[in-house]
Amino acid sequence: MLSLQSKTSERWLQQVDENLDEILIDHAHCEKKAAGTAMNLISAYVDRPDLTHQMVIIVNEELEHFEMVLELLQERGIRFRRLKACGYGRQLNDLIDKQEPRRAVDRLLIAGLIEARSCERFNLLRQHVQDPQLSDFYRSLFESEARHHFTYVRLARTFASDEMVKQRLDELARAEAELIADGDPLPRMHS
Repeated sequence: MLSLQSKTSERWLQQVDENLDEILIDHAHCEKKAAGTAMNLISAYVDRPDLTHQMVIIVNEELEHFEMVLELLQERGIRFRRLKACGYGRQLNDLIDKQEPRRAVDRLLIAGLIEARSCERFNLLRQHVQDPQLSDFYRSLFESEARHHFTYVRLARTFASDEMVKQRLDELARAEAELIADGDPLPRMHS
């Protein structure tokens, strides 16, 4: 459904159980980064009115989510702070083609895959965490992450043929699945 080629392992849920505070802090960072990604796409493709419009919507939603996570942290007495990032985002971004329009396609598809993985993980958290407030919180974010995924994939199709986008999405999704399978020792939203 979400272009992912793998499911999250039990290893990640164990990281959640052992490091929930750190996962929540990282979640805030992820929302901030997602807003930044959308802003960067506006800057790069300012001549694309549909892309600009859709990115403005995503920026606003991601910043709203960022604020919601910050409030959640504050309510729980968890200090928002810097965390060392896991390699997931950087490694995916290293796959971006350098030449346009393939660069645009890759940037959009990678953003879409990150949103898809977030969506999948929010659904897992919704079901896994025993805290009703957290469960409801992750349920509330699930739909917008799925919508963001589909928006990014649709916009990629404005830069290249459906066939090319589908082929590249499959390639990038395989690489994303490998990163998730390898995992990361740091407890993060995408470790």
